[in-house]
Amino acid sequence: MLMHEFPEGFLWGAATSAYQIEGAWNEDGKGESVWDRYAHAPGRVNRGDTGDITCDHYHRMPADVALMKELGLKAYRFSIAWTRVLPDGAGPVNPKGLDFYDRLVDALCEAGIAPNATLDHWDFPQALQERGGWESRDSVFWFADYARIAFERLGDRVAMWATHNEPFVVASGYGNGPFAPGLADSAAGYRAVHSLNMAHGAAVEAFRAGGPTGSYPGRIGIVLDLHHIVPASGSEEDALACARALDHAQNVFLYPIFRGEYPASLMEWLGPLAPEIREGDLELIARPIDFLGMNHYFTQETRYSCRGGLFKLEQSFRSEPGMGTTDIGWGVNPGGISAVLSRIAPIVGDTPIYISENGCAMRDEPDSSGFVTDRGRVNYLRRHLIELREAIEAGAGVRGFFAWSLMDNFEWSYGYEPRFGLVRVDYPTEVRTPKLSARWYSDVIADNGLPE
Repeated sequence: MLMHEFPEGFLWGAATSAYQIEGAWNEDGKGESVWDRYAHAPGRVNRGDTGDITCDHYHRMPADVALMKELGLKAYRFSIAWTRVLPDGAGPVNPKGLDFYDRLVDALCEAGIAPNATLDHWDFPQALQERGGWESRDSVFWFADYARIAFERLGDRVAMWATHNEPFVVASGYGNGPFAPGLADSAAGYRAVHSLNMAHGAAVEAFRAGGPTGSYPGRIGIVLDLHHIVPASGSEEDALACARALDHAQNVFLYPIFRGEYPASLMEWLGPLAPEIREGDLELIARPIDFLGMNHYFTQETRYSCRGGLFKLEQSFRSEPGMGTTDIGWGVNPGGISAVLSRIAPIVGDTPIYISENGCAMRDEPDSSGFVTDRGRVNYLRRHLIELREAIEAGAGVRGFFAWSLMDNFEWSYGYEPRFGLVRVDYPTEVRTPKLSARWYSDVIADNGLPE
């Protein structure tokens, strides 16, 4: 049988985040995060859903790790809830919170699954939000101190660390309000961008400094949402709008991290909205990293619009013919993943890349036993993996793939309606049932490839 084989040692995993699966939002000393506050406010989240209980992973962690082992995962990407470790974001450590992640990392290691920890997956401490949040330059020091605590406790076993997950989404919660903390101030959004970039650099610096017993054995990087963005037509207006969209959503992180500078065209366009950049800031941001995590889901067509807000543009999803859209309306265009890898190659150079999230929301319909025959999800993942394999053959330095998500979970402002999981979660009972896609993915991992 002809196989699309992946390179030897390719890392296969699945991903989740703390707020989306843990629950136990106020147990064992955990503090309030901005997402706790945001989700509890009326009208913020679909149907009034919250992450208070979600998948109850906090109490069901050992069984969830056993399920990961059953599926054959080689790595598991999770996030640490900052407020579970530091309830007020700074100050005294909560021992029970650190103990949970200690047990999780130990369980993963015992199961032969490489731990991949993200420090910031959007659940910033509410107490620090009230002291200025990511708009404040103090957030750089708050984050670095939190990172040091995590490194010192878990750094001897965690294989991969990511500073931030999709900082663009975090900043959008300040700039236009669709996510926590729910502000709508463009200047605040760009102040947050700069603080997030500096906090990333400060955490990398803390990691390189090592701990009381020496350097940490793992690697450190960042996870960015790198979707394919293309002009809607061949017009110059659409091409320039597309360039602005890329600067705003992606290059504002890629350029300072890999080139030590912000896109000049973006800073000029922003004018007085641009963040203050002080001496030494860009050098801090550009601390060398060990890998880049790339989250990829869709392709957006971009067109000029005189009514298109700050950047004078509008966007819509593009789908490959016959691929349709996902349950939340995202277009399906597998070729976008290789196009992005080609576009960012001159920026990131030989930095190893991991596809840290890829997956889709489908309208899962369980049968009488709770099993979901999610052929649409299998096709989505299969087509993206074929594109990814071809990109690797063409020279892309991709070393691993993490499916989003291990299990159905709280999907932020969408609430619980979208289901991205390889494993179905029946929320009233918390029963987990691997879907067809989970069994298929397990075979892909075992074969280190997929059939033609």
